Amino acid sequence: MTRKMKCYAVWKGRKTGIFSNWEECSAQVSGFPNAEYKAFESKAAAEKAFLNVYKEQKGRHRPKPSQKRLLAIGEPILDSYAVDAACSGNPGLLEYRCVHTQTRREIFRKGKFKNGTNNIGEFLAIVHALMLFKKKGLTQPIYSDSINAIAWVRRKKCKTNLIRDERNDKLFELIAKAEAWLKDNPYPNQILKWETKVWGEIPADFGRK
Repeated sequence: MTRKMKCYAVWKGRKTGIFSNWEECSAQVSGFPNAEYKAFESKAAAEKAFLNVYKEQKGRHRPKPSQKRLLAIGEPILDSYAVDAACSGNPGLLEYRCVHTQTRREIFRKGKFKNGTNNIGEFLAIVHALMLFKKKGLTQPIYSDSINAIAWVRRKKCKTNLIRDERNDKLFELIAKAEAWLKDNPYPNQILKWETKVWGEIPADFGRK
């Protein structure tokens, strides 16, 4: 599903006018005292509103909660990468992958691994991306929609409760390798939370919900 891009009108900020994305708008209004701005569904709507004073727009069409959050957190960074995992059962058959956020071009896909969990897949996907990007010299951010996986990576420890057995032995070998790599390797990439409620499904989603 393609997410609609918004335009922004800025009446009061470092610069005023129409801006085609949140990054440009944020640069004008973030930290600016009493900034006046609003998001619109199209450039034409933003330009029409901009011809009027801000106070005439302020009370119109109150934003939905997701729109309010969008204004607060902005748009995702398009030159970035996104990871996700899919698990048939819990535990079950697990796979994970990474794509470029803007183009959706798949960078890697791993699996299927027997008797795994979604959180393990999310953790391994992030670390696999970090390992690969360090080799390639890529410093762009990595998005994940898993709070647990992000926390595990930051702690350098996969805190799964899954019991190791002969079916998932390969997975636990990958976990040990990932944990050892995290302990020995710094990395420049930011690991960011994908805001699903605002932006929709993460681009790496397997589309099986």
